[in-house]
Amino acid sequence: MKLSRKPGMPHPRLPLPKGQQEDLAVFQQWLGEAIPMVGALGISEMVREGDALTWQLALEPNLNDKGTGFGGALTAQTTLQGWCWVTLWLREQGLARDVVVAEASQRFLAPVADNYRLICTPLEPAGLAQLANMLAERDKGRIALTHQLYCGETLCLEASGSYAVLPQR
Repeated sequence: MKLSRKPGMPHPRLPLPKGQQEDLAVFQQWLGEAIPMVGALGISEMVREGDALTWQLALEPNLNDKGTGFGGALTAQTTLQGWCWVTLWLREQGLARDVVVAEASQRFLAPVADNYRLICTPLEPAGLAQLANMLAERDKGRIALTHQLYCGETLCLEASGSYAVLPQR
């Protein structure tokens, strides 16, 4: 049975993984329930390796009128991926916190003409340590992330975003 939500009604949080590795298939299923548009974005796989979160995506649900990737869908994917990156990192730390995008920008370099992969990493190598320090000192923090979208070996889009971890309620 699907939950019916109204605006302003938060979706229940996914339980923390409690000392075990996050099951990304379970996280992706929860994500689709929490944010209904996720099911339409064509995410076929999520993989975490080191500081990188990589998604494999299908082009078909993201087509524009020219038969290539729709910029609005690609932008939504980068924003959501950054939110997921921070949320998954927090969950790894045993923290259930609210995350919001504070700033985002994109640069379109080439048309996306086939299925593609999107890779998200911290913009700065020290970004994670800085975020951890801010959370410890001020109970809130920010991290800058970068995204690269590849269609085959062609870099089609570069994006960046700043994501804020809000204070505990």
